[in-house]
Amino acid sequence: MHIDHHPLASEFPEFKAKIHELKQDSGRFTHLFGDYEQVDKAVVRIENQVEAASDEELEQLKKTRLALKDELYSLIRGGAS
Repeated sequence: MHIDHHPLASEFPEFKAKIHELKQDSGRFTHLFGDYEQVDKAVVRIENQVEAASDEELEQLKKTRLALKDELYSLIRGGAS
């Protein structure tokens, strides 16, 4: 089964313009966004069996991705940048 990448704009399509704005204006958002993209792509590579990892490593990456997504969502919704 092929697993797709989860771009932030696809996760929160209603905030696409806000995401673009924050990527330009907020260093913190940009840093977290880059981390999210990197972790998400790592998860996808593992799930698509392009790279090997233990179940524990995959689970930790998924938890990291979720924590980053939560923090990014907070910033999108108006949290401190």
